[in-house]
Amino acid sequence: MIKFLKITGIVILVLFVLAGTALGLFVYKVKNGFPVSYETEPAEITIPAEGKKVLLFSKTTGFRHEESIEAGKAKFEELASQEGWFLHNTESAGVFNGDQLAKFDVVIFNNSTGRVLTDEQRVLVQEYVENGGKLIGIHGAGDDSHHWDWYQGKLLGAKFSHHPLDPQLQEAQVMLDDGAESVLAEGLSKGWKHTDEWYIFFENPRASDFDILYTINGDQIIPNGNLLWIKDKNWGMGEDHPVAWSKKVGNGKTFYTSMGHHAAVWEQKAFVDMLVNAVNW
Repeated sequence: MIKFLKITGIVILVLFVLAGTALGLFVYKVKNGFPVSYETEPAEITIPAEGKKVLLFSKTTGFRHEESIEAGKAKFEELASQEGWFLHNTESAGVFNGDQLAKFDVVIFNNSTGRVLTDEQRVLVQEYVENGGKLIGIHGAGDDSHHWDWYQGKLLGAKFSHHPLDPQLQEAQVMLDDGAESVLAEGLSKGWKHTDEWYIFFENPRASDFDILYTINGDQIIPNGNLLWIKDKNWGMGEDHPVAWSKKVGNGKTFYTSMGHHAAVWEQKAFVDMLVNAVNW
């Protein structure tokens, strides 16, 4: 009997250690992304001289929103056909070189997480935007796994804290902001009911002179993101909780929306219309 209890205790201890290690690795991946090789060879594509040219980039080294990423790829392929865009849909960073990047009108980080570009490629993105390019980020592109000061300052305007966990997905009324940039807001829905994983940031991007496009009332969601030993995430952004915003950066522009966690959002016409406006802005 004693031998059995010892064996049982050892098994429980091993399982506990394995579970703790797995959780630790998951948290590290979410916060930092796992190290990967970086693609630096130019992409083998022919970029047309005419028409709007869109680079859809979905590479991840952090948490991967697989269903939303794939739904987003399919929707942008559909939109490119409808709108007459040239679309390069890729998870390879090789296209982030001075020659090819400059030929695109807009770059979209489609739930891209973690460190996905080399230092040189990051500088090229910064120069691309400041010289007149557009950078769009969707949902996971705004988490805290990127560790890129320029990106956080010019695309996000705030540092990600957490998202609700119980329940993780919640319905809220998305509302067009009274001060929304007029060209970006043209023809968009004044508001709609939307279910998503609502990101909570330490700062309000409005305070950093970003133009807010859409908000929710953060007092009407359950913001608690506490988990196990994490006990400081039971707070929200309050009544003024932006969920889509933009900024003019040098001669270029950035746009970010924290919406876009799961595949169903890509069937929301108001959500898709917002992204079409962002591309065409």
